[in-house]
Formats: sequence, C-alpha cells, structure tokens
Amino acid sequence: MSARDKEPVAVLGSGSWGTALAIQFARTGRAVRLWGRDPAQLTSMAGSGCNARYLPGVRFPATLRIAHALPEALAGARDVLVVVPSQGLRSVLTALAPLLSSQRKIAWATKGFEQGTGLLPHQVAREVLGAERRVAVLSGPTFAREVGAGLPTAMTVASPDAHYAQALAEELSGANFRAYSSTDIMGVEIGGATKNVLAVGAGLSDGLGFGANTRVALITRGLKEMTRLGVALGASAETFMGLAGLGDLVLTCTDDQSRNRRFGLLLAAGRRPQNALAEIAQAVEGYTAAEALRTVAAGAGVEMPLCQMVYRVLYEGLPAKDAVRELMSRPIRPESA
Repeated sequence: MSARDKEPVAVLGSGSWGTALAIQFARTGRAVRLWGRDPAQLTSMAGSGCNARYLPGVRFPATLRIAHALPEALAGARDVLVVVPSQGLRSVLTALAPLLSSQRKIAWATKGFEQGTGLLPHQVAREVLGAERRVAVLSGPTFAREVGAGLPTAMTVASPDAHYAQALAEELSGANFRAYSSTDIMGVEIGGATKNVLAVGAGLSDGLGFGANTRVALITRGLKEMTRLGVALGASAETFMGLAGLGDLVLTCTDDQSRNRRFGLLLAAGRRPQNALAEIAQAVEGYTAAEALRTVAAGAGVEMPLCQMVYRVLYEGLPAKDAVRELMSRPIRPESA
C-alpha cells in the first residue's frame, strides 16, 4: 500500500448510511475517521466498535476509528465525505469551509432538495464552498444495512471532474462493492431527490391495496417525470436509465427498508404525516422533497402529476384514493409525452 493510499478519509455523519460508507472505505484498506454531531453516540461507538443504534452487529474494521471533533476528523485527510440529510448539509459545509485548504476535494452522499431554497446538494456546495472546488456525489440503489453487511452493491459517483469521479469510484470499490463514475451530477442528484417522493407514493399505493399493476405504473410513469425534469434542468436522459435513476427508483419503491416507502405505508394506515415521521424517527427525505420538487418543477415548466399528487396528499390533506382517481381520469395522451 502506498503512502497516498494510507492517507485517511474523513466521513462526516454517523447515521446508518455514513457508518456504512465509512465501513466500506475501511474495508478497502483506507484509514477512516468517522465523526458525527452526537457526542454520546460517538463515545458509545468508540467503546463498542460498532454503531449499535443504526447498524447493530456490524463490527468496525481495524482501520476505522471515531473522531470526537471535526478538526480531528479532518487532520491529514485527503478525502472528505459528508453524509447528512439534505436539511443539514449547508450547516456542515459552513462549518467545514474555514477548515479546508483550497485543494481539498469534497464528496457527499446526500439526497434531496434543501428545504426553503429548493437547491440540490451541488448547488448548496457551490454557494458555500465556491465554484472552483472539486466536488462529487455518491448515489444509487443502496441500503445501509446491506452495505454494512458486505452484500454485493453497486452505485454511482458523479462529478463534473471526470478524473475525480473515476478516482473516487475506484477507491470506494472492493470485493462486494462496485462504483461507476459519471460526470452528470445534475442528473444523479435529480434522480436521488425525485425517487424519494415517488417512493412515498408507492407506499401509499401499496398500503391502500391498489396492487402490483398500480405500483409498476407508478414506477414507470414516475421515471418519465424524473427524466423530464432532469432534462429540463440540463441533465442527460441516459443518466435516468442507470443506477442513480431507474435503479434507485425501483429499490426505494419496492423494499420496506426504504424510509420513504414505509412513510407512505404509515400514511395509508391512517397516520398523520407528523406522527408517521416521528414513528420512523429518521430523516424521510421524500416529505420535504415533495414540497421542494413542486416549486422546482413549476419553475422549470415541467408537469409532474404523480409527484404533485404526493404533495397534495402530504400538504393539502387530499385523500390518497381521491388522488388516484384524479390521476386515472386525466386526458389520454401518448406514452412518450
């Protein structure tokens, strides 16, 4: 192993996904420093050698250690990976900004729109860190529990800098983890944000007993809405047929490990949105993304009836059955539209 390979990676965010990615980096032989905002949780993880709250039973590799302060995590680190919910990204990047040299690259595994601004993660990073810094996003059909368990997984690393995307994909990949590179950061982030809203719809649909036909129709037409918005915002249509588009959409809409799908199931069972969020007790990106997506789509002049239906159920109290009835009564149009 070269001296370059031994330089540590700082993973900022000690939830389930941040911990899983820290474990994956450590499995490749990299030294990893994992930091989070909860001092008590950090102390517990340092003592037990695992994240008992989110990934119980998954032991930390020997090269992974807990950092109790942000400067400690960053000291000597060549790569920085931020893994926090979208509403926390700006504050973490703001705290990072004065601690970073101009050459240090930043990646994140955050999906969704920033609440209030409707900005995607790379747009938030540009505002906080400037347009010159090399950045990347990690996205795709991945559940933290399966990555933590070492099950075979594939995902996408996207950056406007093709060399950075390729290098990060290679460094993250291992025996049971394969990363692919892309330069379409807009498309990858649109896919990651939009699929959460559609997964809430899939949970609602399944929870109300609408069946497999409805679920597949929602996924297929949802993919069309996602692609339409992405292309309007400058993304490549091809991106949405890959891991960060179709792959992530299918996974999130069909497996109950998805918080967004479980949120929809709870709503179908009669829970109010705030009660369902409290019951899940982790970030449900689809809830805030539904509101942001409505604004972004309107600004781009893009029609997204499925995502609009989810918004109305969440924020206007529209009964899901009535929303489905409205969708089914829309004018008939060509499938390609």
